[in-house]
Amino acid sequence: MSNPIYSASAKSVLPMLAMRGLAVGLCAGCVVGLLRLSHDRAAARVALWLEGWREVWWTIPIWFGVLAALAVILRRIVREEPLISGSGIPQTELALAGRLSFTWWRVLLAKFLGSWLALFGGLALGREGPSIQMGGAVGAGFHALWRPSAPHALTGSPYVVAGAVAGLAAAFGAPAAGVLFAFEEMKSRRDTSLIVAACASAIGAHLMIRIVFGMGRILPFAGFEAPPLSSFWIVALEGAVFGVLGVGYNKTLLWLHDREDGQTLIPDRWRALPPLLLAGCLALFAPLLIGGGEGLIIFVGEHDVALKTLILLLAFKYLFAQYSTVASIPGGLLMPILCLGALWGRLWADLPVSALAAHGLASGSAQPYVLFGMVSYFAATVRAPLTGVVLVTEMSGTYTCLPGSLLAGLIACKVANLLHCPPVYDSLKERIRL
Repeated sequence: MSNPIYSASAKSVLPMLAMRGLAVGLCAGCVVGLLRLSHDRAAARVALWLEGWREVWWTIPIWFGVLAALAVILRRIVREEPLISGSGIPQTELALAGRLSFTWWRVLLAKFLGSWLALFGGLALGREGPSIQMGGAVGAGFHALWRPSAPHALTGSPYVVAGAVAGLAAAFGAPAAGVLFAFEEMKSRRDTSLIVAACASAIGAHLMIRIVFGMGRILPFAGFEAPPLSSFWIVALEGAVFGVLGVGYNKTLLWLHDREDGQTLIPDRWRALPPLLLAGCLALFAPLLIGGGEGLIIFVGEHDVALKTLILLLAFKYLFAQYSTVASIPGGLLMPILCLGALWGRLWADLPVSALAAHGLASGSAQPYVLFGMVSYFAATVRAPLTGVVLVTEMSGTYTCLPGSLLAGLIACKVANLLHCPPVYDSLKERIRL
């Protein structure tokens, strides 16, 4: 017998589904808000503590001792609950496809703790993938409440979809992007019930983040001016080039995953130690490079950066982000991908765009190319161009740059498809042991 919730024609259940989606969104938004708030406050205190390490040398061995303890705890958490390893988005997609089941409260608690510790340690990981998985776990909890006869039958569950949407909406402050992500990347069914649940959940999460936690836009780029239409051929060219760069990122990441899985030099219980020690060194000498990359995006978007410095930042961030990801530590890819796109975009603005401007072939500010880089790099790696466009626009408030972002994102996605490189999350799904 079909469940009326899954019937697009059962309009009578839509108001109920909207209320349930709102409840899922509020709860998931609360979880993600607590993660963001607690981590931000703890990270600020640690940064302040480490700021004067040259004068107070004894803080250094204490800090690295803390990182060693984090490495052991993180591996223990992952061994106890293997499904929290990595981003969490592939696991959520597999659950919605009916290929994976999980105990929602175990995944929720383990992912929250593991992600918090990984972010606290300064690894180049984002909170967005974990937020999506935690949101999906919240949705699975509501699914078990409202469908007690089939608590583990999560295939196409509107509540899991709603939770995942709420997780991304709360993590980025981008409700519309959260909805698009569910249908573009997670490939959820485009029926009325799921759309209603997803939209209501996104609204609930957004209200929780904005009103209860008081968190605004992540990127203060609303003043960026779009380049003139005469320079849009440069934007299109950027999209094509970044499509190739995104494919390179995916292939490098998968190659490193294979190497890491096959290595025997480092015991499994210490697998998280090398990237954490690297994060500890960067926290002392180059703090901009640690974490997901929000601060680094703002830095290259708002300040003049010497070319040598920019190249060094890009090289170190690229390697650090990739190394942090392959260690099977709870943490997301989305913010590091956006950060790398911003760095590539700034390099694009400082080299070809500046050269063309010097010969009268380009005009306007170089800043929008940072945004176009974020969108096109995201589109090429994740293969969700519309989500990338809306996500960056909501994060930054740069609505004037929307046409250029759309052009760059679509071209980057097309180029990546032509190179026959699968999206990053599809490749990572194949590596999960079911």
